[in-house]
Amino acid sequence: MEQISFLPTFERWQAAARRALQNAIEPGQIVWEEIGEDQPALYLFEEADPASTPPSKFRVPKRFLALAKLVSLHREAGRWPLLYRLLWRLTHGETHLLEIAVDSDVAQAGDFEKSVRQDIHKMRAFVRFREVEHGGEKWFVAWFEPQHHIVEQNAPFFADRFASMRWSILTPDRCAHWNGKTLSFTAGVPRSDAPGADQMEELWRTYYANIFNPARVKVHAMQAEMPKKYWRNLPEATLIPSLLHEAPRRVEMMMEKSAAKKAAMDGEWYPAPVPETSSLTTVRGASRGCTACPLYKNATQTVFGEGPKRATLMLLGEQPGDQEDLSGKPFIGPAGKLLDRALEEAGIDRADVYVTNTVKHFKWEPRGKRRIHQKPSSRDIAACRPWFEAELRIVRPSVLVCLGSTAAQALFGPSFRVTRERGRVLESALAPRVVTTVHPSSLLRQPDEESRAREYALFVQDLGVALRAANEK
Repeated sequence: MEQISFLPTFERWQAAARRALQNAIEPGQIVWEEIGEDQPALYLFEEADPASTPPSKFRVPKRFLALAKLVSLHREAGRWPLLYRLLWRLTHGETHLLEIAVDSDVAQAGDFEKSVRQDIHKMRAFVRFREVEHGGEKWFVAWFEPQHHIVEQNAPFFADRFASMRWSILTPDRCAHWNGKTLSFTAGVPRSDAPGADQMEELWRTYYANIFNPARVKVHAMQAEMPKKYWRNLPEATLIPSLLHEAPRRVEMMMEKSAAKKAAMDGEWYPAPVPETSSLTTVRGASRGCTACPLYKNATQTVFGEGPKRATLMLLGEQPGDQEDLSGKPFIGPAGKLLDRALEEAGIDRADVYVTNTVKHFKWEPRGKRRIHQKPSSRDIAACRPWFEAELRIVRPSVLVCLGSTAAQALFGPSFRVTRERGRVLESALAPRVVTTVHPSSLLRQPDEESRAREYALFVQDLGVALRAANEK
């Protein structure tokens, strides 16, 4: 029986294992003996620097090296003979050994690897730094009790994540230190060397209590992910028992609050049913009582569409503005006047066009004595959708012109971009032919006369496309 004594690191074991392999020493003939840095070495081979170890004539899969590096961090002393058995078998005819999951050595190595990975994850999840003063500078110190020898393996993760901090992670086996530039390691220390609570912990507990969601608590899963042995190092752990105890009642309160809110909404916002009729007058009258969304509360009135019942062109805008809200007629403000001019230049008589909006109530916010337009939400648009669908069903235009992104996206979905599709004749489930263009109000917002003239010409051009499409048989 041969004894090999070595510092218990992967690199030192690897160097010793190569020499044993080159000397054809079988696994059953070796006793692997871990030593400390200050202990004398009593071993078969003189311990060599891994860098000076001659290259091995044996080749092993990369998977084995990755596996061995993690298994070497396991606390079980039997990891070294296990790794050498695997190494011996891989280099003596069993080249596909690692693919045999049911093999006892492979299975045990897999269990060791999994346990080490879990410990690495737990350290990253449950280290909590406490602020202390060290040498007149702010330093952050944490205490952790790893299950395996993972401190040096895990330290670069913390150096990357907390690069701007000066910190130390103390453990019973090994301590890691980061001074803002380099990592260093020292011997382990007792728990008494770690600092106590600091003022930041109360802030953390307050934050944790506020983000705790009782409706998503799964006690068994939480205990599996955060075993109680880690709780003593976690500031929030003192809150967990009371939070779990209160969770059922807090869920009930959340449900009651949600139900009360829904009941209030249902009691306040009654959608007016759209009549199944071919009469625009009847539908227009029904729309005046619509309370399908909150906009009706601040609007003067519903602004329904206007124009001939059998118009070949229908223009669909976004929503009424301030003047439209007061008068009850669509497109009579500054944007409407610009639209009238553009229609005339495109050869279209507005009297022959049905003009309406996607949203029938004016959405606004006060600014001094003025009412400033606000963009309607998806809920506002959904609440009004039955009204403009009814207009489309009754008028049955040959071509629908969508003025702006709100109208276009109401037909084609939120990913539709007017800037890419404007001036083209498209198909829709709601209208056989659709042309999209900008809203005339966007022309009024152009920064200078040159850009206004350019954009206005393109707008007239788009209306011309719609007219030609409407005249096609």
